[in-house]
Amino acid sequence: MIRLSFDAFRLVLLPTDLLLFLLLFATAGFLLHARRKEYYRAAWRQVRTKSLAMICMGICLLYASVALIDSVRFQKRASEVDGTEQKTETGSPVYRTEVLTLLDALCSRLLEHTEKTFSAPFAVHQFTKETIELPGGRTIRAYPRLRYGGASLTDPRQKWPQIGRLALEGLLAGAGAGGLLIALAVGLFAARRRFSQGTDSTGPVRSGLRVGAFLAAVAILVGILASLSTEYHVFGTDQVGRDVLYRALKGCRVGLIVGTLTTLIATPLAILFGIMAGYFGGRIDDIIQYLYTTLDSIPSILLIAAAMLIVTTRVDVQQAALASDSRLLWLCVVLGIGSWTGLCRLLRGETLKVRENEYVEAAEAFGVSRIEIMFRHLLPNVMHIVLISTILRFSGLVLAEAVLAYVGIGVDPAMESWGNMINAARLDISRDPIVWWNLLAAFVFMFGLVLPANIFGDAVRDALDPRLKTE
Repeated sequence: MIRLSFDAFRLVLLPTDLLLFLLLFATAGFLLHARRKEYYRAAWRQVRTKSLAMICMGICLLYASVALIDSVRFQKRASEVDGTEQKTETGSPVYRTEVLTLLDALCSRLLEHTEKTFSAPFAVHQFTKETIELPGGRTIRAYPRLRYGGASLTDPRQKWPQIGRLALEGLLAGAGAGGLLIALAVGLFAARRRFSQGTDSTGPVRSGLRVGAFLAAVAILVGILASLSTEYHVFGTDQVGRDVLYRALKGCRVGLIVGTLTTLIATPLAILFGIMAGYFGGRIDDIIQYLYTTLDSIPSILLIAAAMLIVTTRVDVQQAALASDSRLLWLCVVLGIGSWTGLCRLLRGETLKVRENEYVEAAEAFGVSRIEIMFRHLLPNVMHIVLISTILRFSGLVLAEAVLAYVGIGVDPAMESWGNMINAARLDISRDPIVWWNLLAAFVFMFGLVLPANIFGDAVRDALDPRLKTE
């Protein structure tokens, strides 16, 4: 854990936060490198012509933005006592023990407005009955009013008119912000075209309108949700009264980390061993085949369970946040080590075919080193398989987190994740009447990430596959 102290607060960086930001910088560096390559520029031009793929990319970036915002952690300075600032013996300021994120600060109303127990979406009454004592001393069993949901209403029958008014206010606010975003996007694209001395004057306007329209739609959605959340729990509350929408937003970070970090661990191993096995052959091929065949013969659920039990006994239980983060990091490592074999097998088979092409034989005849042949001639021609497998693995890992949480070997139960929400919902749906909104919220957020990731991955695959080139 890394702490950086400032005047009014102290930044806290957990290991997964640091890896997530390093991944962001590495992605930015790769994009700058790809801009200099005509191969990637041509692929990007092809992807850009597909409106659905670009919308899906924007949705994935929206999830990534929420995850990054939730990775900025800080501790506030402790309040003054008797007008004197609290300091330690060394003279440094005292900070609160509570660690918040930037998402917590933005959703402070959702975090603080905690009810007693279950409440349905947009409800003004509690979902379960309680014994209520009337002024005359008589007690009845009834559904009490919520502490925050619809608290400003004197008559609960006015709920839906108020919901309509709040939605309209959020729509107007979002539309106003969306108009500014459209103008800003068009202006930025036009300025970029002017600085690059382009001749097409309508292209930047069209591109700016598309980007601005997507940002405007996001602004309208955020405006409506923010307006409704000031008075109601949009997705209801869970068993202990926490807002379900807030929990679903917090789950974005865990889903992105499990999907991206595990994929980044598994993919390089698969590329290295798969291309080596297919290109070198002989004993190297036999050793690598024996290695991934042995790993495949071990049930993955048992391997993950054994590794996680070992890890959880070694973490420091005195620091709950660090212990939960360490468990999440080790889960990604274990999943990555155990999930590279399938891609490795595919890359080996494709490399066996690609190495017989004339350009590979010509490179060998000219004395080009085998390492250069592997990464300059073989890797680009199997990259479409890597991309397909990477996207599918990312989606599968986001879904697998829910399965692992169900059997108790996933992320820490105290950590907000879609898997923990589904695990808790399996008990809620057995109630009568059914508590369905916890499961619905987790499903909507997971579906909203997995489907766009698959669609965008297919578009990138079609653009980068040398055998599917359309330009």
